[in-house]
Amino acid sequence: MADLSLISVPVATGIIDVAAQAVAAAGGGDTAPVGPGRFLYVNNGSGGAITVTLATPGKVSGLDITNPAMAIAAGDHAMIPLTNVFRGANGRAVITYSGVTTLTVAAFELGT
Repeated sequence: MADLSLISVPVATGIIDVAAQAVAAAGGGDTAPVGPGRFLYVNNGSGGAITVTLATPGKVSGLDITNPAMAIAAGDHAMIPLTNVFRGANGRAVITYSGVTTLTVAAFELGT
């Protein structure tokens, strides 16, 4: 599992080439810091859909929160908010993928 570093997006200009900042997704999954203004960018360059799943370690009324899964269509991109509901014991989200061939990802944070 690889730790994704946050890439700051300057709010003043808001200009950044997100695809150029993305790295290959790790076969065993990735982790990323969570919090307000943080997002996971996913670029699926494969010929089929890939499902991205984020672990939700918390509970509501003693019940586990269902891990959300998002299917990213072939050739499509997605921005997934990295909210505090995904915060693990180390302050990071655990992210897994149904496939990683030609899948690139990056963690972004809105800067100042």
